[in-house]
Amino acid sequence: MSIKLGDTAPDFKAETSLGDINFYEFLGDSWGILFSHPADYTPVCTTELGYTSKLKSEFDKRGTKVIALSVDGVEDHQSWIKDINETQNTDVQFPIIADKDRKISELYDFIHPNASVTATVRSLLIIDPAKKVRLIITYPASTGRNFNEILRVLDSLQLVDSHKIATPVNWENGDDVIVPPAISTEEARKIFPKGVTEVKPYLRYTPQPNT
Repeated sequence: MSIKLGDTAPDFKAETSLGDINFYEFLGDSWGILFSHPADYTPVCTTELGYTSKLKSEFDKRGTKVIALSVDGVEDHQSWIKDINETQNTDVQFPIIADKDRKISELYDFIHPNASVTATVRSLLIIDPAKKVRLIITYPASTGRNFNEILRVLDSLQLVDSHKIATPVNWENGDDVIVPPAISTEEARKIFPKGVTEVKPYLRYTPQPNT
């Protein structure tokens, strides 16, 4: 199964480092981030999980729940978490899925035979409250993920859902946003009272609506 943007994220039941879960029940009405790891006790992933743990308050502010996945078992996860907490100076509180039979990895297309026939690739999905997949990023094993970028995309997606806008290159929270082509400049000036700057008929900016 190959999951694409806009698809409904499959539900599943799983053992995790914090007990058994049903994925949809775990997410509830929140946004979700599901990210996979090739195996426990891997150095790059240790730094990622530690940094993700330190971002807990940022994810909480965005109404987002984080859950990781690795093909090792619960006991390994719990032991690995102790290493993560020690080496990254944090306290991992989100669950790590134990996917020893790789059923969830296969369900989410986290196994790429050209990369490894036995371990997952390092993929990350953002899932919205309607359980739709809104972002898919897959990294090579040697390159750590940029979770500041994940927060940036999460901010963009949540802003796009609440206002009729798009976000430009390198956009950060608080920057000007783009008026989509489907909205005329005349209509845009009514929708966005902070003003609309027309660079070209198809390229219009407006201050971020919710700031």
